[in-house]
Amino acid sequence: MKFLYSFFLACYSVFYMEQTPELKVGATFEGQINISTKGTGFVKVRELGISIEVQREALNKAFHGDTVKVEVTAMVSPTSREGNPEGKVIDIVRRAKVGYSGTLVFENGNFSVTSNDGRMYTTIIIPQDKLNGAVAGDKVFCHIYEWNDPMAAPLGEITHVLGKPLENNAEMLSLALEKGFDNTYPDAVIKEAHEISDRGITEEEKNNRRDFRPIVTFTIDPEDAKDFDDAISVHFFDNGNTEVGIHIADVSHYVTPGTAIDKEATERATSVYLVDRTIPMLPEVLSNDLCSLNPQVDRLTFSAVFTFSPKMELLDQWFGKTVIYSHQRFTYENAQTVLDAKDPSTLPGGQYRKELDAALAIAQYLEKKRFEEGAISLETDEIKFKLDDKGFPIGVYKKERGPTHHMIEELMLLANRKVAEFIATGDKHADEVFVFRVHDAPDPERVQNLQLFLKRLGYHLTVDENGVIPSKELNDLVLSLEGKPESETVQTAIVRSMAKAVYSTKNIGHYGLAFKYYTHFTSPIRRYPDLVVHRLLYEYLQHKTIPRELWHYYDEISQHSSQREKEAADAERASIKYKQVEYMSTRVGQTFNGVVTGVSKNGIFVEEKESRCEGMVRMRDLGHDYFEYNEKTLTIVGKSTKKEFRIGDAVRFKVTATDLNKRLIDYVLV
Repeated sequence: MKFLYSFFLACYSVFYMEQTPELKVGATFEGQINISTKGTGFVKVRELGISIEVQREALNKAFHGDTVKVEVTAMVSPTSREGNPEGKVIDIVRRAKVGYSGTLVFENGNFSVTSNDGRMYTTIIIPQDKLNGAVAGDKVFCHIYEWNDPMAAPLGEITHVLGKPLENNAEMLSLALEKGFDNTYPDAVIKEAHEISDRGITEEEKNNRRDFRPIVTFTIDPEDAKDFDDAISVHFFDNGNTEVGIHIADVSHYVTPGTAIDKEATERATSVYLVDRTIPMLPEVLSNDLCSLNPQVDRLTFSAVFTFSPKMELLDQWFGKTVIYSHQRFTYENAQTVLDAKDPSTLPGGQYRKELDAALAIAQYLEKKRFEEGAISLETDEIKFKLDDKGFPIGVYKKERGPTHHMIEELMLLANRKVAEFIATGDKHADEVFVFRVHDAPDPERVQNLQLFLKRLGYHLTVDENGVIPSKELNDLVLSLEGKPESETVQTAIVRSMAKAVYSTKNIGHYGLAFKYYTHFTSPIRRYPDLVVHRLLYEYLQHKTIPRELWHYYDEISQHSSQREKEAADAERASIKYKQVEYMSTRVGQTFNGVVTGVSKNGIFVEEKESRCEGMVRMRDLGHDYFEYNEKTLTIVGKSTKKEFRIGDAVRFKVTATDLNKRLIDYVLV
């Protein structure tokens, strides 16, 4: 808990620091530092709309992406073209990476780790007694253990020998490790996990729970799913009412506070989903077996059960510990096949068509009502890669989302919302501590930037008197974009303008979903906050309370889990980008259709329509003309031909080069 305590103090200082001081020599600001390939750092101060420039000698051991505190040393940096002030790093609040990957080299009698990232301005010296079995040429992961002089190279220790550079396993593991996600577990954790698994489920444990085993129950998950967090049961009453149970793996029954496995899960906080693998929060003996709601076996669950009238009125709800038996393991696709079939009797799971129909009808009603109440509809394509046995991408496809995906999503939203509402509005629990999933409205600056961006594309977005974008405005805009080439780009801009959803003990509602109360209850196998929500809910159902002096723990968990969620997302995006570059590396010289997704002073960004692989067409490759970037209109215009490039333009291009080390793709227009 030492890490969590220090992290809590850092977060506390962010949320409660004094009002931003004015820009002057000696003023200090906090922000994320971005370091160029030339070794110059830039710390953006959003409140003032400026960046503070930091020269190499003033970085004070800060690396790209770190959260730093910077002090202004000059009102204008002598090297700045934009007139940025100059500063120096005086403190590193939080490292972006827990360690560093690279290639081990032997040069001039010394071993060192050299990163492929051009923004990593120093090598890391590895003493011979810190090699941990690595040899020159290996891809390795190391930690810095000593760095006295900021202008000299730090000393490091190799903790993982990953393989050879550009090998799939080595590259994927390095992405995860740099964000603090290891694919191995401490021995004590593995030992506890196997002891829990070997003990299994006793009859006594089953008998102390509400028994749903006689009721039709099924799971619906992706084809390649390894763990099943949730199952759905459907029961029909003689009076025409329908009971729908959302049954969630009761991980809290097995993973208890103070154990080695709980401490490890706390630190990880989430599972990580790279392109080619999952790094689970819990060891697979639990996540894929005992806790997973596998078919044709009894499983312990924590359930949210709802009764609906034929008119879709919610008549009753119940929360509690249960035991279930999953009668059918559906994939999204074969569940949809059963729903669509004229005669499902010959299909696997076809005998449950009536239950699927009922669950779908309830989910569709809930979805319709949610959008009527102001939920924002943003749905972008998710790209999946088909990999060969060495992990190399040989094909790409879009993940389809049909009615069965929406059905499960809506039922999970129902459970999450009603659990939060039960706690927040109940007479006995309203003043108790709880972990909510909250989503704030976009801040005014981001709203203004989005308005300006959309205006340049020919779209207008109004805001209310509080500076908030009405959800109807956003939904109408998204609908108007359907079928247009700029649709994905605009949706991405909308998402980026919004605040990030986070975990918090202070409920402010969920702007995107238009829910006043919301939590995460449905995925405790892969999200630690859900496990905490289960524990708290069970305590309150037992009419117990959490001593106020322990409430700070839930603040720490919320902030830590929010940060780990972001780091997992960063690793996942990095793995996708790596595979996109790999995919295009075998297609140099080939021609594709794409859409312009961005413009800058260096050229245009183009995204291939099918694979979503984004590359750059540099200014010099735009054509036989002198092209200029117009920041006000977000366009690039030819001086002689007046040829114009803007976001959303359809283009045809050829792949000219790829760089796996830098994860870059170069295109040229044809």
